Amino acid sequence: MAADSAIVEEVPVWLEVNGAPAVTWMCTPEQLEELAVGWLHGEGYIRTLDDLKKLRPCATDVGFWAEVDPGLALAVQRENRKPVLASGCGAVATMLADPTMLAREPSRDDPPAPDRLRGLFKEVFARGTRYQETGGIHAAALTDGRVLLHHAEDIGRHNAVDKVIGAAILARRPPAGLGLLVTGRISGELAFKGARAGIVYIATPSVPSSLAVQIAGRAGMVLVGRAVSGTPHLHTPGAA
Repeated sequence: MAADSAIVEEVPVWLEVNGAPAVTWMCTPEQLEELAVGWLHGEGYIRTLDDLKKLRPCATDVGFWAEVDPGLALAVQRENRKPVLASGCGAVATMLADPTMLAREPSRDDPPAPDRLRGLFKEVFARGTRYQETGGIHAAALTDGRVLLHHAEDIGRHNAVDKVIGAAILARRPPAGLGLLVTGRISGELAFKGARAGIVYIATPSVPSSLAVQIAGRAGMVLVGRAVSGTPHLHTPGAA
């Protein structure tokens, strides 16, 4: 195998929102429009595609200019979120809100049966062409419990989640009510993105963090750890 076939692409991609710098991702350079839209949704800048007035790529650099509803942009600024170094992601420009900022919600729904969940993850890994080539990448997928609706790979697991949520928004398919499958651990950041999107459950072959369980408990969202094992670990809202 040639050495250059066993590497994963990683490039900086910037986003400005209403004329101000918002974030620079270190990411895999594909599905970038989906990445931008999903990030805007996860951070609260948009609720639906109609809130995104314009998303224009830069012709000379890898980046985007976004125009969003000024009222939503102001609401994000007023949330008074503290910048953090997200676990496993290094110095990132995203924010992780305090879990208590989430309103308590009733339980959203249950995940599929364990055998169905294992079948869905089998498809996630089968679609992972970059994973098969390199083994050094994360994947995420949205599912209705029967089939995968959107799938993405990225060097950053949070980027992969933004990409699938962004793909759903661009397709005008609300992510609320769907399940989210991720190949890495469920961090607090991923749980918060899922909570904002109305995701019913997040499942992983790995495990969730304590902060993710706390966030999911407030949002009424189920977390499933060890999802491809014979005995998945369910973290339900009532137990969180």
